[in-house]
Amino acid sequence: MTDRDVFEYALLRVVPRVERGEFFNAGVVVYCRAKSFVAARTHLDEGKLRALDPGADVVGVRAALHAVEGVCLGGEDAGQASRDDAGRRFRWLIAPRSTVVQPGPVHTGLTVDPEVEVDRLLDLLVR
Repeated sequence: MTDRDVFEYALLRVVPRVERGEFFNAGVVVYCRAKSFVAARTHLDEGKLRALDPGADVVGVRAALHAVEGVCLGGEDAGQASRDDAGRRFRWLIAPRSTVVQPGPVHTGLTVDPEVEVDRLLDLLVR
């Protein structure tokens, strides 16, 4: 049997009008401590966004989602988190916030390859 590692993930939700509390999933962030791995994948469904808020700032929402991907990658794209390890970057990304892009609850699982989980969860829970 192949060794599997624990991983954590949270969905990224787009909440176009925070006061209404309506949201849809637009990405996933995956963290695996054993592999020092953190990654995010996003997919913005503009039709859903416009259904919840016809005047939504599509460019701004897309930029916020891409910023999450940048934080996961580290380096200059991570801003203040550039020097943090994968775990600290994940914890920062999943901290509750009242913005248009918000993290959902954290869930766990077991995986052989966390990189595969990012794409699998995006297909399963977002697209």
